[in-house]
Amino acid sequence: AVDEERRADITRNHTAAHLLQSALREVLGNHVQQAGQLVSDDYFRFDFTHFEALTAKELIEVQNLVNKKILEAIPVTTQEMPIEEAKKLGAMALFGEKYGDVVRVVSVGDYSVEFCGGTHVKNTANLGLFRIRQEGSVAAGVRRIEALTGMGVLKYINGMSAVIMDVCSLLKIANPKAVVEGVQKAEQLIKEQQREINELHSKLA
Repeated sequence: AVDEERRADITRNHTAAHLLQSALREVLGNHVQQAGQLVSDDYFRFDFTHFEALTAKELIEVQNLVNKKILEAIPVTTQEMPIEEAKKLGAMALFGEKYGDVVRVVSVGDYSVEFCGGTHVKNTANLGLFRIRQEGSVAAGVRRIEALTGMGVLKYINGMSAVIMDVCSLLKIANPKAVVEGVQKAEQLIKEQQREINELHSKLA
């Protein structure tokens, strides 16, 4: 028996991985190639070739590009065709993988065209939301992004909101927007108290 809800989550994450690769190539350059991938129901990770960590600006740009494609509600199509025909379409293949004479091509409009045998949504709108959870290094010249879609994004946002509210409670702040200012004040107070402690220690000595 297939767990329908779990499979739908996996499907969303898989299509998002295709969109992510195209967005990374658009923002960082065509040197970006898939170097590994894991798609599960609660998140997906995408390894890719790149020579340095992504800046906060680049991460936001990539995230916005994927969400833009979600909002455009682009149909996702699959076709089986001769491999030479697929190559003429510009379909991306995994480096080092062996393919037969007939391949399956998954297209998200003309934004993403890839060789793929996996399960995908019918329309990008089915992804709901896309959020990058973290980015880091895997090996020399290889970066990894972990990301979320659909309800996974809402769970992430709710979790982060709960953390912020806990910090607000500890700092005795009513407005979450004042968290940074509250932390800065607490840090300054700690520095002043440490200075006083050091002065008292000197006097005692």
